[in-house]
Amino acid sequence: MENEYTINILFGALSSLLLGIVAYFIKQLHTDFKSMEKDISEVKTMALVIKTEFKNSYDLINQKVEYLEQRINKIELNLIKHSDNEK
Repeated sequence: MENEYTINILFGALSSLLLGIVAYFIKQLHTDFKSMEKDISEVKTMALVIKTEFKNSYDLINQKVEYLEQRINKIELNLIKHSDNEK
């Protein structure tokens, strides 16, 4: 009878120890997921900032290209008029 109590106590202690270890690792995993969630949030924010900066740069380059195209067209017209006047 005492042998049964000893075995039950041993199994109870062993199962409690194993459940404690599992609980510890689950707690660590939860902490890791929280930090990963924070990191992903920061990455999303940085990606949005970079996307916005690229869009603004792209728009600015397009404006400069349009301005240069207008200047080239004016210069071409002036050259055409000048060559027509020489004839």
